[in-house]
Amino acid sequence: MSKEALRIAIFNHKGGVGKTTLTVNIATALSDLGKRVLLVDSDPQCNLTSYLIEDSVIDDLLDKSDGRNGDTIWSALKPIVEARGGRKKIAGIEVIDDGTYLIPGDIRLSEFEAELSDYWSACVERKIRGFSGVSALAELVSEYAKNKTVDYVFYDTGPNIGPLNKVILLDCDYFIVPGSCDLFSVRALKTLGHTLVTWITNWETISKLAPDGLHLLRGKPKFLGYIPQGFRIYAQTMARRPARYAARFEKQLHSDLIVLLRTVDKALSKPEVRGARLGEVKDFGSLVQMSQEQGVAFWYVDGAPEYQTNEARDAFHDIAKSIIAKTT
Repeated sequence: MSKEALRIAIFNHKGGVGKTTLTVNIATALSDLGKRVLLVDSDPQCNLTSYLIEDSVIDDLLDKSDGRNGDTIWSALKPIVEARGGRKKIAGIEVIDDGTYLIPGDIRLSEFEAELSDYWSACVERKIRGFSGVSALAELVSEYAKNKTVDYVFYDTGPNIGPLNKVILLDCDYFIVPGSCDLFSVRALKTLGHTLVTWITNWETISKLAPDGLHLLRGKPKFLGYIPQGFRIYAQTMARRPARYAARFEKQLHSDLIVLLRTVDKALSKPEVRGARLGEVKDFGSLVQMSQEQGVAFWYVDGAPEYQTNEARDAFHDIAKSIIAKTT
């Protein structure tokens, strides 16, 4: 019997921390290391799909997503939202040879998110409709991941703490916190920690109300680690100003996330922030835009300096190796 894929979200409700870029590059690094990966574009802004798929293909996907031949995340979930039966099977897209797949995003996923509040209320009333609704995305991912025999699932989340991200995080085995080395990333940690603890404890109560035999969310996302990124380098080390914020980020990460998670369940996080850094990603300047324009990881960009692509490859391969080591 094959092992079930591990689900990970690179999550921070603060915008501008490069979640989608990190997701693409980490997935590619894992692929380079022989792992099979499923990417789920669960942000209605569709940034992940736009990163990896040509505009003409995206336009065609979105034009057809509401019909019989729809092949986006909305196409799969639409029957649930409209109460017309179970999920629709979709083919998805293989975006990297040898086993990296994408469930394409869709702006209409926001309609599914709008229904989630009602689904949560129905859960409290012990209605099957509620539990089926909140677990619909999780079941879609489970079925697809099993069919493609992937090792890792990565959700690309939007920059918010809304009901869609709630069901995504509660479906994950692990989450990774990205952060820019600035004041706003430090301040965002307090909200992040309290939000996750509230989601986990509420689900622990609600899940006990579920009728027998239903697919339920996992409900216990573990803190896998964090990734400081986007900082400048001076004399081969982090520049002084971002280094100060990086130190503050670690301190707040411990008090506002790790400590809070451990009050719920000690298994949700290791006690020390030391060792939780999965790696770091410096500011790669124009390489970011070139990567997005070409739809490839940093080290596969055409026309970029070789020393820069080599640095990027080494940085993300180190992160991928850390993820593999911590999850196996």
